[in-house]
Amino acid sequence: MRQEQKIICNKCGKEIVFAGGIAKEDYLSVDKKWGYFSNKDDQEDSFDLCEECYDSFVETFLIPIRK
Repeated sequence: MRQEQKIICNKCGKEIVFAGGIAKEDYLSVDKKWGYFSNKDDQEDSFDLCEECYDSFVETFLIPIRK
């Protein structure tokens, strides 16, 4: 979730710390505009995940991510 220079993890609510306009930890930011062959035609979704929530999310994948 983005709020005026603030990044907050959508899953756990942790605030990503910035100093001098630079994030002091990394995070995943996703922006998705759904197309016409979905049930979400033209819907735009966005979310942010801290590294810990990203790690727990990808652990649930049946097919592991490529590294």
